[in-house]
Amino acid sequence: MINNRVMLWATALACALELSAKVTLPQLFQNGMVVQRGKAIPVWGQATAGQQVTVTLNKQQASATTDAEGRWRADLPAMKAGGPYTLEVRANGSGDDTVTIGDVMVGDVWLLSGQSNIDVTVERVYPWYTTDIDSYENPQIRLFRVQNETDTHSPRTDIRPTGINWKPVNKQNAWLFSAVGYFLGRRMYEKSGVAQGVIVNSWGGTPIEAWVAADSMRQDFPQLLDKLYLYQNDDYVRAQQQANNLVSQQWSQLLDKKDPGKQQDFTAPEYDDSHWAEVNQYQNDWAKAGGRDIIGSIWLRQHVTIDKAHAGKPARLLLGTLFDADYTYVNGHEVGRTYYQYPPRRYDLPAGLLREGDNVITVRFVNKYGTAHFINEKPYFIAFGDDRQSLNPLPKDIIPLSQTWLHHAGAQMPSCPSGDVSLQNQPTTLYNAVVHPLAPYALAGVVWYQGESNTGSPQPYERLLTKLITGWRQLWQQPELPFVVVQLANYMEPSEQPQNTGWSQVREAQRRVAQRLPHVELATAIDLGETVDIHPLRKREVADRIGLCMDRLAYHNNKVKMMPRVASSNFGGQTVTLTFDQPLRQQETLYEWEVAGADGKFYNATAHTQGNSVVITSPVANPCRVRHAWKNNPLRLNTYAASGLPVGPFELELLPMR
Repeated sequence: MINNRVMLWATALACALELSAKVTLPQLFQNGMVVQRGKAIPVWGQATAGQQVTVTLNKQQASATTDAEGRWRADLPAMKAGGPYTLEVRANGSGDDTVTIGDVMVGDVWLLSGQSNIDVTVERVYPWYTTDIDSYENPQIRLFRVQNETDTHSPRTDIRPTGINWKPVNKQNAWLFSAVGYFLGRRMYEKSGVAQGVIVNSWGGTPIEAWVAADSMRQDFPQLLDKLYLYQNDDYVRAQQQANNLVSQQWSQLLDKKDPGKQQDFTAPEYDDSHWAEVNQYQNDWAKAGGRDIIGSIWLRQHVTIDKAHAGKPARLLLGTLFDADYTYVNGHEVGRTYYQYPPRRYDLPAGLLREGDNVITVRFVNKYGTAHFINEKPYFIAFGDDRQSLNPLPKDIIPLSQTWLHHAGAQMPSCPSGDVSLQNQPTTLYNAVVHPLAPYALAGVVWYQGESNTGSPQPYERLLTKLITGWRQLWQQPELPFVVVQLANYMEPSEQPQNTGWSQVREAQRRVAQRLPHVELATAIDLGETVDIHPLRKREVADRIGLCMDRLAYHNNKVKMMPRVASSNFGGQTVTLTFDQPLRQQETLYEWEVAGADGKFYNATAHTQGNSVVITSPVANPCRVRHAWKNNPLRLNTYAASGLPVGPFELELLPMR
């Protein structure tokens, strides 16, 4: 009898616990969160099926009943900016089933997505803005970084656990956060005076199709979904990833075993390198053997004389940017290593490492592909003093490095086998894992900065970007959700002659989408790039231009001057006149203008400004088309609005004068 009573009591307790299963919220809902002002505030999550869930914020309430799978959503009414408040979520009114989130602000929330130019961190751009970043903190601006994740199968309901997030802005919290996101949050706070929430979900090197829903691509891009199908076998993906890791380890072990620099310790300051050959860092013969790229390792050494005044002091070694991986030593001590080409090599030298007299810098290049090389136009020096981390302006106390190095061969290796299972580059995988789970979190606007990875095949980009914007708006159920598209920056070796590359075509696709879709603006970065770096550092200026677009889209300030647009175009004989929608900066000679005749071949053209117009003198009779800044790197671009914004890249069909 007693046993039966115990069993009945245990069963009843289990049922009670099941009925009052703990309510859960998505990862976005954490202490310090910012929710969107002026719009209904969706709150959602999981609980036991059939439970009533009540949500309370700032004395406002909303309720919902969970469905058969335990899902629920309650929309709080729109609120004015303010806080901090407490968000309380209660299931069935039981105190045991209450989730409380504190320090909640009502303000503006921005979502930034794309590839590596959104990824570029505050740490990376810090030398350009040292004093500004050092001195700034603001608890009204909160930062949330979505953790990278992929899903080849279907859209997820939540993102990866993030740990502590919604961090208030200060140097430490922002250090590894998106620089564009950081500066945008600051700029929009200064404009609005209300709390700012910046959510970043970006992944370097990813193509646009990874961010688009499968349903959006099914009709027009079935071949992309066929490609995705190949990666939906989880056993294959795990096996291939494991195989790649194993072969990479084997490759590295063999390299170290064969490398004479590891056996003889080429890093030692006392090593006798008098028999090493002298090479110039910008002449890449030292990175080739028999006319072919050296796959494996290469060693370079440079002797630097340090005087008594600098000996023993902390310093910073700048080695520009190197291709591909490097292991760098000073006087036999490893001071830094970087595993791929893009990050700048900025290695701190602790006090006591540099000595009076001769000092040795040793660089071990490791390349699994391509030609080892130094990137030109980057800084190469040792910096001293309190300003040694600055690049704008340069430090006052520097010792330049020589372009001449001592060279010794390392180990030549076979190519490292690899089977590409970079799931983040496959169609729809990022939409599933890091976009879909964020909806319907209310937003003020979205920033999209991506396109570099699609320049090799630019033709579908306009359609894919259209699908991305319309698809995300449908997901958020916000048909007028503001979007700012950042047009690709100038990059690569300038050309004096007309070009027609994938970079220009992607930029044109971005412009056309922004022109065609409502509530979309284009922020150009065509004059903010760097010839030798796909990740230019001037991210505050990019954020300022995004902010101008959001002033109009999200804050409805129609007085804001946007990037100049052509209002009308005419030609007669060999004169082309383009009239813009605002005054232009007056210039007697304009560059980066081209025209084409009926044969479609483009030629450089001379041009000047006249009020709101650009007047072009065509080298061909009866020109049919005009292009501006239609190059990888239109470095001489000098057509600007009087407001200071550049006239961005575009191509235009001409209409005859009437």
